[in-house]
Amino acid sequence: MEILYSDKEIAVCIKPVGLDSEMEVPAELKRSLGGEIFPIHRLDKNVGGVMVFARTKAAAAALSKAIQEGAMVKEYVALVHGTPPETGDWEDLIFKDSSKNKVFVVKKERKGVKKARLEFVRLTAGDTSLVRIRLHTGRSHQIRVQFSSRGFPLVGDHKYGARDDSPAPMLFSCWITFPWKGQTKSYEALPYWAE
Repeated sequence: MEILYSDKEIAVCIKPVGLDSEMEVPAELKRSLGGEIFPIHRLDKNVGGVMVFARTKAAAAALSKAIQEGAMVKEYVALVHGTPPETGDWEDLIFKDSSKNKVFVVKKERKGVKKARLEFVRLTAGDTSLVRIRLHTGRSHQIRVQFSSRGFPLVGDHKYGARDDSPAPMLFSCWITFPWKGQTKSYEALPYWAE
């Protein structure tokens, strides 16, 4: 697993597809770096990308506060079927059915329904298009369901309507920025399919 940065308080790595971000990635970091590792945010097991982990309880509290205040910003790249608009700012109401581990866009607010917002820019166009997405809310499967509900399922996302041979959704956390000790830290990486 590639480690982009580490010090005594934080570690930034590229989570590989197939590793659980709350158990397996911290275990790998612990093997490489030693000490405690605290997950701060999560990525689906079948999604890879840039993540930050805390190495102390104080760092975990500070990073969690940054997330709650909207000061941690995450961007993703995704390969989607079809050609979405050049840019978009989408806000939806989404509901997670925990028994099916599936998320749905719904029309009305009710118990368990949450607002989900993202902005995106289309980078390439064609049968499949590359998009770069900035999340404003971090909902479960948010990017996957918001694009699928508009007829642009992610390549490899069989749970949300893709009909292709890719083994996993083509979604990658490519950029993360957050305030840290009076500075702004930013880390970026791209998957092979988006370079």
